[in-house]
Order: sequence, then structure tokens, then C-alpha cells
Amino acid sequence: MTPGRKMSGHKGAVIWFTGLSGSGKSTLARAVNVALDGQGWHSFVLDGDVIRHGLCKDLGFDNEDRQENIRRIGEVARLFMEAGVIVLVACISPFQSDRDRVRSLFGKNEFLEVYCNASLAVCESRDVKGLYEKARRGEIKNFTGISSPYELPDRPDITVNSEIESLASCVLQVLSEIKTKGIIA
Repeated sequence: MTPGRKMSGHKGAVIWFTGLSGSGKSTLARAVNVALDGQGWHSFVLDGDVIRHGLCKDLGFDNEDRQENIRRIGEVARLFMEAGVIVLVACISPFQSDRDRVRSLFGKNEFLEVYCNASLAVCESRDVKGLYEKARRGEIKNFTGISSPYELPDRPDITVNSEIESLASCVLQVLSEIKTKGIIA
């Protein structure tokens, strides 16, 4: 048993939320975090937008920089997991190869991929910052879903339909899978 496991009473794991901007990744990750905390589990949210402003502020949005961004987030998540934390990573991570590379860092039942499925139209309607509109006008280059692709996950552990399902329902689906994988009792 790792020292982190002794302190937290549960396995460390990474729950990786992927989907378009506006699909509900961060909202769901934060809600799962609150639920885990309410049950006494040690968890932490790594939000892709926040990491972009700190650890990855030197990176742009071309394909190579996106790959490096996901690599760094994966490595940080692995360190937290080794300390016994359930890490909730919310980042677009648009390329299947990058998600596969991150998954390969972890053992069986240490990594769960959650696909937040919402249509582009719904994601655009949720965009309070107006990023999609700017991308459509050409003011933002390499914007996922508009001028840069998002590759649908080919084998997510969980797919939540964040377009029509309630947040509470999505949280329950994630918690159920975390329990099924034996991460928490």
C-alpha cells in the first residue's frame, strides 16, 4: 500500500473528463469533487483552463503544443494519484492519441475516461465568454470544434449525455463507476 493510500483510505486514481468547450467537463468534475469530499474521500480538480494559465502558459494551441499540454497534465495527475488522491482532470484533450498516451501512464482501474457528450450547438449556446463566436469570426485560431478537430473517444469508460441529463444524474454515473472499479468503497 502506498503512503497516500494509508492517509486517504482509498486508492489514488485519475478521472479524465473530455469533451468540447462548454460540454460540462469542469462543472461535472467540480460536482464529483464535492460529492467525494462529502463522503470523506481525498480528491482534487485539475482544470485545463487553470493549468493553461500557469504550468502550460508557454504553450499555444497548435497540435504539438496541445500534445505537450496533455502530456504535462497527465504527468501532474500521475503524481497526485501516487499520493493517494482521486484526481479529477477536466480538459478538452481533443486527440485520441493523447488520451491513449495518458491512459498508458496508469495501471488497471487507476484511470477512467469520462466523455461529456454535448452537441456543438449546445456547447455554443452555453458559451458565456463568446469564444465560439470569436472562433467563427476567425479571431481565435485552432479552436476545437470550429477550426481544429475534436476526435470522439473510441472507448471511454463512461459517456454522460451532458446535453440532456441532469448534473446530479451525471455525478451519480461517475460515482457508480468509481465504486465499480474499486477506487472507493
